[in-house]
Amino acid sequence: PCSPGAFHQDPNPNEPQASKDKAELRNYTEGKLLDRVYNTYLQMHTHQTVDFVRRKSAEYGGCSLRRMSAMQALELLDQLVDESDPDVDFPNSLHAYQTAEGIRRAHPDKDWFHLVGLLHDLGKVLVLFGEPQWAVVGDTFPVGCKVQKSVVFHDSTFHNNPDTRDPRYNTECGMYQPHCGLENVLMSWGHDEYMYRVMKFNNFALPKEAFYMIRFHSFYPWHAHGDYKHLCNEEDLRMLPWVKELNKFDLYTKQEELPDVRELQGYYQALIDKYCPGELCW
Repeated sequence: PCSPGAFHQDPNPNEPQASKDKAELRNYTEGKLLDRVYNTYLQMHTHQTVDFVRRKSAEYGGCSLRRMSAMQALELLDQLVDESDPDVDFPNSLHAYQTAEGIRRAHPDKDWFHLVGLLHDLGKVLVLFGEPQWAVVGDTFPVGCKVQKSVVFHDSTFHNNPDTRDPRYNTECGMYQPHCGLENVLMSWGHDEYMYRVMKFNNFALPKEAFYMIRFHSFYPWHAHGDYKHLCNEEDLRMLPWVKELNKFDLYTKQEELPDVRELQGYYQALIDKYCPGELCW
């Protein structure tokens, strides 16, 4: 695998500029899509338990359901609008190109990072395999320990989740040791963990930063709000700037003008051929 190169957070003229004011993004108190978003999280926070996550992990972890290329998976996302996202009401495939192009402008020398932008949400094909959106999209959180305050709608959506009443799972650390590392934590099941499994199973030739960014990019309570630090180890803290960097482009490239996919496909197909070619197991 290639080396990721140095990570710099210098001011960059190619920083993404949000089409909305930053304060308007990820607004979970008002907006035309709020009912749809709230209901997705209500279902998620009711049904995502330790048992549920273990079941889904076993079901999908073997990547034995179907075979298709990365580009075919991306084209499937033409059919998907994410019902947990208060900022976007267009297909997820377009958001993939927006994110990738934002990263490409700011990090022209890191082609592997451009590909991460394109692939970061590919795990959402789970919806098209028949999974409900609440088991695929949205912010992730650790199951098996107490829910922290920055989890979206934390105070109004967990009342019917049995784990919140289980003494094994409802303390600060729950079933974990302090600073055990996020790789040892069971996250709510969704597109992050699934895509990470697909990347590992198919031996994507990407640096470990790429695997990590995709695995935890939806863990907003941690990377955006600083919660769950008591579960993190030094490796997690070393990776945090990379996750934040991806997040910047994931969030702030959701512009109204949509990319011309036909024009961009050749460049990204070449990256797929370089790092994750051919038919993949899903």
